[in-house]
Amino acid sequence: MEFENNRDIYNWLLDNLQTPFPSRPYQYEFARLDLQHTIMSKRKLLQLVENKIVSGWDDPRLPTIAGLRRRGVTPEAIRKFCELAGIAKSNSTVDMAQFQFCIRDDLNSKAPRVMAVLHPIKVIIDNFPEGKVEELEASYWPHDIPKEGTRIVPFSKELFIEADDFQENPPKDFFRLAPGREVRLRYGYCITCTHVDKDVSGHIIAVHCTYDPETKSGNNPIGRKVKGTIHWVSSAGILAEVRLYDYLLLEATDETVDEKDFLARINPDSLEVLPNCLIEPSLAKALPEEHYQFERQGYFFVDPIDSQAGKPVFNRIVTLKDSWKKKSGN
Repeated sequence: MEFENNRDIYNWLLDNLQTPFPSRPYQYEFARLDLQHTIMSKRKLLQLVENKIVSGWDDPRLPTIAGLRRRGVTPEAIRKFCELAGIAKSNSTVDMAQFQFCIRDDLNSKAPRVMAVLHPIKVIIDNFPEGKVEELEASYWPHDIPKEGTRIVPFSKELFIEADDFQENPPKDFFRLAPGREVRLRYGYCITCTHVDKDVSGHIIAVHCTYDPETKSGNNPIGRKVKGTIHWVSSAGILAEVRLYDYLLLEATDETVDEKDFLARINPDSLEVLPNCLIEPSLAKALPEEHYQFERQGYFFVDPIDSQAGKPVFNRIVTLKDSWKKKSGN
């Protein structure tokens, strides 16, 4: 819309030139599109790059084409978002949740499901035979997606779960692992926590459990009700670096950010690097620019620049649901 006042000189130019057009080409003006918590101003983006607040124009936190591509956002998701947002003549700011919805909707049928533990805590299955490794079959796709494909996940005496999936003194509404409580391991068995090992500082270093061999995935003994199911990775898993990206801007829109304190409004937690995550062995063959859904975690993309054979790097594209509103209280 900022170019609407140039229409008169544009028309004058057409009237005074000998053009092959029988009539003036019609001009369409439309408003600028803004995204919540995203910096769209090229001038401000340049400041971020020059001040090394971001790694470059392809930083996955930026709304540039290079940044979106490196984050793993698909062209189909961008097109769908543009279609839903539409074109208007009044300035508007689109909720980031709408863009994220388009990404999830597109990747839901494209990204195979795998298991990864981002904040590992060791679990020892005391009654599982020492040295034994059982191969469990796990599906890449949920039942509502008409695709086929499975992989093998190893089950062993030592494995790892998310630290958040265990609490020593849980509240009533906590349905994951705790002393004396039972949970089901995805594609595996039901386990019950018996006790924990701690270091001299009181930090938990291992959770001891027993497993019920009659509860292998697909089997549920009559009368057995287990409320929680958690993901896990065997000790035979692979180390990987995972980068968690969040909103770059604390404010809802960058128009609310004064130029003088613009850099002070940058979200200090927009990037979290986790160097010691564990991923299932099937991901040893993951190639750059492949998409995956880490079960219960979100959609991830194999970084095309930093990922190497034996040292994979995964960028989080989007969580499985909008966690910002819950975190910010909005």
